[in-house]
Amino acid sequence: MTSTFTPDTDVVVVGAGFAGLYALHKLRDKMKMTVRTFEAGADVGGTWFWNRYPGARCDIESVHYSYSFDEDLQQEWQWSEKFAGQPEILRYLEHVADRFDLRKDITFNTRVISVHWNDDESLWDVTTDSGEVVRSRFFISGAGNLSVPKTPEFGGIENFEGTVLMTGNWPQDGFDFTDKRVAVIGAGASGIQAIPLIAERAAHLTVFQRTPNFATPLGNGPIDPDEVSRIKSKYPQVRDAARNHFLGVPFDQIQPSALTVDAEERRRTFDERWNAGGFRLFIDSYQDILFDKDANDTIAEYIRDRIRERVADPVVAEKLAPKGYAYGTKRPPLETNYYEAYNRDTVTLIDVKDTPVRAITETGVQVGDDVHEADVIVLATGFDAMTGPLMAMDIRGRYGQRLADSWSGGPRTYLGLMVHDFPNLFLITGPQSPSVLYNMPLAIEDHVDFATEAISYLCQQGLDVIEPRLHAQDQWVATTNDIASQTLLPQTNSWYMGANIPGKPRACMVYLAGAPAYREACEDVVARGYAGFALERANNRALTASS
Repeated sequence: MTSTFTPDTDVVVVGAGFAGLYALHKLRDKMKMTVRTFEAGADVGGTWFWNRYPGARCDIESVHYSYSFDEDLQQEWQWSEKFAGQPEILRYLEHVADRFDLRKDITFNTRVISVHWNDDESLWDVTTDSGEVVRSRFFISGAGNLSVPKTPEFGGIENFEGTVLMTGNWPQDGFDFTDKRVAVIGAGASGIQAIPLIAERAAHLTVFQRTPNFATPLGNGPIDPDEVSRIKSKYPQVRDAARNHFLGVPFDQIQPSALTVDAEERRRTFDERWNAGGFRLFIDSYQDILFDKDANDTIAEYIRDRIRERVADPVVAEKLAPKGYAYGTKRPPLETNYYEAYNRDTVTLIDVKDTPVRAITETGVQVGDDVHEADVIVLATGFDAMTGPLMAMDIRGRYGQRLADSWSGGPRTYLGLMVHDFPNLFLITGPQSPSVLYNMPLAIEDHVDFATEAISYLCQQGLDVIEPRLHAQDQWVATTNDIASQTLLPQTNSWYMGANIPGKPRACMVYLAGAPAYREACEDVVARGYAGFALERANNRALTASS
């Protein structure tokens, strides 16, 4: 695109994970636009470049946790496990980068530190940590939802004389825990994946847990070649079924209500889903477990009973059995041999809910007046989810308005994709979209397609600015909050609600009506000529599309 004010590039994309790679391919190869992509890591991968901790793997089955945009890519790639581990997912993304020759337009080892809208010229001024300033017409954030680690709420880490590791920024060469005294702080999803493997090697492992999770079996294993062949023979239909399911996977056995069947039938359903593994227990058992507390109680108690079966010490079992919040109101972690790890004599569980971690000392972790000595401390303390990656880039829209100020009371978006007063800014899987409650590669494709098709529409119409109208944004926020209020999620302090970060506004970060309803809403907006958006020429200057 060309105008009186000429940009350095048509689009700046941040991130070279699933979102950034697809956005680059779509814009550059399909739309013939100029693109600059910036990635903080040394290579492609995004989340899967940084999260190399033991046990890191996807919680969606590999054949579904993958791109759908290219049929040849779908057919040629062969997964080895039902749920791919981090190394294999990273190899997959490296293969995608090679296949479409994407690296040549990615600047690695570079962070974007400011993204400022120029009102006079209708351009984004994007500044990197190297001092480079790139002027672009559009800005697409593929920075991810879980890419900014949470700052620990305790001090003294700099005093520790041993090794400190963070699950979200793991050493590329790994770490050998053999004969080490290890402290893992945090028992969320990453801790639950790492703890069993660390326990196998460590001389002693101490786990510091604030809130136990409803972790259920992953059910991983070698991938079934016959099943893969069946899926590949009809991938378009499989993808269509996935996109029309709440979670973005083609489950089809969900029952209406946990309360309209007798205890024996309910137990049979729970057992079948538990044994099947993955998210089948969560999303393919009963429809009312996220909406009705009594229904939720049935599945919560079922999981607590299964935990008690697997943990030998009844005192430890009770510490690991979640209470006080509803199942599914935190993202349910999936595990392999997690509970069995606590049956080892070399593993100790410390409950820090009532007596929090006070500080890190030179020799270990202080809880109350006791110091638990360690050679290695692993911080599995989670992320500043959803909004953290955006706030880290100092995004400023019209009139110099900071996104952090605009969202001082919680995120406000239209479709989870764009923000009023922040023109031509696209948030891939942003707050108030299905995002983390949807199969992420498919969610990413949906969002990138919306963004790129909106850009294409502007070009076709001789326009160059798209921005949500305030009333449309307000209505979307109200709709998102209204849907959330009909579920059990707001009753729990979780990163879904921003409640894991002290001082962060408490607000629902996720659109909870499900992916099909969301996609229908987006399609309706487009069908009505981008209803709810203001589409304009830049300061009333004529704009023409370049060849």
